[in-house]
Amino acid sequence: MRRSIAGQLFLLQVLVVTLLVAAGTAAAVALTRAHARESAGDEVRAVAETVARSPVVLEALRAPDPSTLLQPYAESVRAATGTDFVVVMSPERVRYSHPDPAQIGQRFIGTVAPALAGESFTEVYTGTLGESVRAVVPVRDERGAIIGLVSVGITTEAINRKLLAQLPMILGATVAALALAGLGSWALSRRLRRQTHGLGPAEMTRMYEYYDAVLHSVREGLVVIGRDQRIELINDEGRRLLGLGDAPVERLELPPALRELSTAEDVFVLAGDRTLVANQQPTVFEGRPLGSVVTLRDHTELRALTGELDSVRGLTDALRAQAHESANRLHTVLTLVELGRTDEAVRLATSELQLAQQLTDRVVGAVREPAIAALLLGKSAQAAERGVELVIEPESRLDGERIPSRDLLTVVGNLVDNALEAVAGTPMPRRVSVLVRSQAREVVVRVSDSGPGVDATEVLQRGWTTKQPGRGLGLSLVRQVVARYEGSIQIKNEGGAVFTVRLPT
Repeated sequence: MRRSIAGQLFLLQVLVVTLLVAAGTAAAVALTRAHARESAGDEVRAVAETVARSPVVLEALRAPDPSTLLQPYAESVRAATGTDFVVVMSPERVRYSHPDPAQIGQRFIGTVAPALAGESFTEVYTGTLGESVRAVVPVRDERGAIIGLVSVGITTEAINRKLLAQLPMILGATVAALALAGLGSWALSRRLRRQTHGLGPAEMTRMYEYYDAVLHSVREGLVVIGRDQRIELINDEGRRLLGLGDAPVERLELPPALRELSTAEDVFVLAGDRTLVANQQPTVFEGRPLGSVVTLRDHTELRALTGELDSVRGLTDALRAQAHESANRLHTVLTLVELGRTDEAVRLATSELQLAQQLTDRVVGAVREPAIAALLLGKSAQAAERGVELVIEPESRLDGERIPSRDLLTVVGNLVDNALEAVAGTPMPRRVSVLVRSQAREVVVRVSDSGPGVDATEVLQRGWTTKQPGRGLGLSLVRQVVARYEGSIQIKNEGGAVFTVRLPT
């Protein structure tokens, strides 16, 4: 039959406690017996010494027939003291008194040599009444000469009867100790059963092996967070994604990116140079909150590709809008020609073409990296649709791929997007200026706007945004790129926000 850990521990505790109580009871009985014999020895010695000093005994030992006086006296003392025999004898061991009158005149059975030497003593000896604890004391006359001996004893059977009288109390204490120990073991077993959910050792071993195998094999990061906001459990993928290394779990600190989460579904968080998608759910067992579980998926590459796709989509939308606008302008030019107003048609066509060509020449001439040039042209079209003037500063110069275009797209695209959002809804004129310049050992990106400015202490936190709440990941991505290149980012307000990013090459 399968037994839980709690059940096995309960049986083991009951067995151990029973053995301990039994051993304790046996020791208590042995100690009680030894104490009873010691007390009996003290008692008979005191009675013997009292009888030896009695004037009645001294007088009787000088009489022609000592037994006539000593037998009644000895029996009265025996009855009064509760002893089993009081024997008065001559130095030659001849009994003058005995509980069995037939033994009077017979020789005393036992040790008398120490008493004849003048020393009182006690011993355990088997005589005519059986085994007894006895004392032998010399009787001295006025000159100190030994004229007789007194032996007083209590049989072992009588001592055992006294012990049996105390046995109910000992057994009661034993039963009470067993009951108390059993109750404590039961309470401990019940608590352990709740904590182990009634599982047996084999089940818990299998559960640990399965859970450990699952934790190490799953390809998502898994972090179990306790109620005190500390990591209780983390798998290998979670350590890799969060960059926590191989330190023991009890030494791990919860990364700031996870401290900000509560209940979350598919929320982007930044951990080092990685973009992660986190899901966090609270854990509750039997109505009791235990903490939360966070799952992590690596979306670094996907997020970068998504950023590029957003830039291309923005450029496509801008080109579509420009195509629509160009169609309108071409229709206007054709109408002017049909009306015979060719001079006005030529001026309109050439002015629009000149503006577009100037912007293209300025961007392409300054920025030879095609992806960045396309991004800036697309952002110019988007800005024009929003009524914002996007200016590419004349000092802009970017030759070749000093830094991978993906990282530059992340920095320039997010800074320009946030600048366009910052000036949205502000009074005209609205202006955004962009500088992208490669210098001796670095690439400088500066984006300024005519908006209301920003708080530099909060702007780089994850979640800060000029858009709707919960969408502020772009500036954190910029900070991520800056950290990867060990660059710098400066934020100040000069008639609006000015972001300056420096990326060493």
